[in-house]
Amino acid sequence: MTIHEVMGFLPHRYPFLLVDRVLDHKPGEYLTAIKNVSINEPFFQGHFPARPVMPGVLILEALAQATGLLAFKTEEARGHEGYKNQLYLFVGIDQARFRRQVEPGDQLLLHVRYLRAMRGIWKFSAEARVGDEIAATAELMCAGKEME
Repeated sequence: MTIHEVMGFLPHRYPFLLVDRVLDHKPGEYLTAIKNVSINEPFFQGHFPARPVMPGVLILEALAQATGLLAFKTEEARGHEGYKNQLYLFVGIDQARFRRQVEPGDQLLLHVRYLRAMRGIWKFSAEARVGDEIAATAELMCAGKEME
């Protein structure tokens, strides 16, 4: 999926759209995307001026946006009519771990895997990597909400 396709599914826009491209996906199973980390990101001005580091919460947000994309593509593949009128909200996080700092010039590889859905809550395992190194891992939950 190109950035234009990503923007067709996610409501986020600059500076909060944190997925640049989807490299691969299989509805109902997994999605792999990238986030190119640039020195021009607005958060680097204050986090931290002498040593810019991407905030961990934004790494998790990038992973959450990837889960939303997987949820949309899964619903689309299942033929559910109202999937484009859904907004997937980040509703929970478990077992978040940060293992590597993410700096300007890095490319985050975002990999999310669908685990299950219960009572409208979708659960995913998520991992962010820079090259071969794990930057962050977590279990993320999202819920679809009908938009009017």
